[in-house]
Amino acid sequence: MASFKGSKSIGVLILLLLIGGLAGSAAADAASPYLPFVKSTASIGFNPTTLDLHFMTFTVGFKMTLSPLTALGLIIGYWVYRKL
Repeated sequence: MASFKGSKSIGVLILLLLIGGLAGSAAADAASPYLPFVKSTASIGFNPTTLDLHFMTFTVGFKMTLSPLTALGLIIGYWVYRKL
């Protein structure tokens, strides 16, 4: 079986952050009927902006919505990455 020791790549970090963020968001959705404060969110980023050059259209945008449990999931994902 392959080991992740010594293979700390950016791809592994991104994968663990995605898994942690998704798990935190799922936990927030599941816990929100019982603990309403976990559903509070903050949005970070900018709205899509379009540059139209008549022969090409280019759109750029980024938005991330964080809840307390999503942030916790991201932190745990980073912690797991550091422990590999």
